[in-house]
Amino acid sequence: MGFCRRSAALFLTLAALAGLTGLTGCAAPGPADDGFRPVLRQPGKDVMWLPTSQDMVNKLLAVAEVTSKDIVYDLGAGDGVIPITAAKRFGSRAVGIEYDQKLADFARRNTQLSGVADKVKIIRGDIFVEDFSEATVVTMYLLPELNLQLRPTLMKMKPGTRIVSNMFDMVEWTPDQTVSSGDTKGFLWIIPAPVEGEWEFTPLEGSAPARLSLQQAFQQVGGTLSMAGVSQPVLGAHLRGNQLSFHFLGSDKVAQSVKGTVTADVFNGELTAYGQTRPVQARRR
Repeated sequence: MGFCRRSAALFLTLAALAGLTGLTGCAAPGPADDGFRPVLRQPGKDVMWLPTSQDMVNKLLAVAEVTSKDIVYDLGAGDGVIPITAAKRFGSRAVGIEYDQKLADFARRNTQLSGVADKVKIIRGDIFVEDFSEATVVTMYLLPELNLQLRPTLMKMKPGTRIVSNMFDMVEWTPDQTVSSGDTKGFLWIIPAPVEGEWEFTPLEGSAPARLSLQQAFQQVGGTLSMAGVSQPVLGAHLRGNQLSFHFLGSDKVAQSVKGTVTADVFNGELTAYGQTRPVQARRR
């Protein structure tokens, strides 16, 4: 990759760093090299820098299913290893946002040394100010309180956007998946579509419309389905990005399933019952 210690930007307070040890980053001299090398625990804007393993970087990008169609934004780019890996190993475009000017310059040199400067852009900026709404994947290695400060912004992103974080979670927002590298965990969340509310389906059974009432907490959903004056809880409701699915019991108590895509206030999908599938549609009331 052009540098001997592969690392990502992990920002920790002095208290959180107590007892931690590691190696400093290093790189071969590159274009306009000013001799700067990041040093373990060097202070930044209310934070400090700490290296991580390349193995975890690979696993975070793999669990996010990064491809050449993605644009990855790394919030706190450090020496640039995550954007560089996203471009070099997974073929995506990538942008790193780094507050420290020297680290940002160092990361830019590393993109050149790694041969991915045409796919990777390093921005010197504040992650709470810069616009990263075009991202399809967001990577983070920040303190828990910073994750929570960013959470409202993340939740407004396009449904299906993947968020990965090294070490720190989002408290009550349960991850969709976890990965491990040694004793360290990484977390994946997929931005869910907002589906809470009252939905009216074209008939699921018989001629009368069916009404689906959904409650939502992040990607966790549940609710009730009313048909012909009879209400029942929906079974196995699952939301992944904008893909919603659930099961219900027909009038003969045989399980039927619905799955499809939510776009704003419209659901388009299919109903499977008795081995046959037909299209269904619903609108939010």
